[in-house]
Amino acid sequence: MRIRRKKWAKEELENSKFYIDNPTQFKGKWNEKFKKLQPLHIEIGCGKGLFISTLASKNKDINYIAVDMIEAMLGLSKRNIEQAYNFENPENLFLIRANAEKILEVFDKKDSINRIYINFCNPWPKKKHNKRRLTHTRQLNLYKQFLCENGEIYFKTDSDELFEVSQEYFSESNFQIISKTYDLHNEPIFGENIITEHEKMFTEQGIKIKALIAKLVI
Repeated sequence: MRIRRKKWAKEELENSKFYIDNPTQFKGKWNEKFKKLQPLHIEIGCGKGLFISTLASKNKDINYIAVDMIEAMLGLSKRNIEQAYNFENPENLFLIRANAEKILEVFDKKDSINRIYINFCNPWPKKKHNKRRLTHTRQLNLYKQFLCENGEIYFKTDSDELFEVSQEYFSESNFQIISKTYDLHNEPIFGENIITEHEKMFTEQGIKIKALIAKLVI
């Protein structure tokens, strides 16, 4: 998603107690960063943060890390997180700047991440760009290096083509698809489905939401 630069974002992020601009320093130490030792979930490509702010504020017995690399998006995420937490600093959520293609600079096996959320990522339809997909085999093999045993990936998309090929990517990368649907709103597979901004937009356009849960097989 293209988004205009937010002049206020840099200063607000720098002054935020739950934003981390250089997360590589906590690689392998994320569980120590949180006040409580709890299961750790991350969202890769958090966008405006509406999904993760709602999810984390409702589930304070789980720790969360929201990842994006665009300053304007991170700024909007920061504001949405503040609103979800009634303008108190969250104890179970950090917002970080990181590139998904360099995610191993931020996480490793010691972080023992239980779940990854990937919501409505760029489908990169041109063949020369396929490897940039967040569900591509190359990316999945990176995630495997910090997911815990039986770690899961929750994936949602509006793209039929991306959904079909992603199932192949998961299979090639030793992930077992334990649940999937081609119409999430009529065939729920998540215990709680938080509707994202993109999800609402696509649903209003009559596009069915595809989703799956994949578990790492070791």
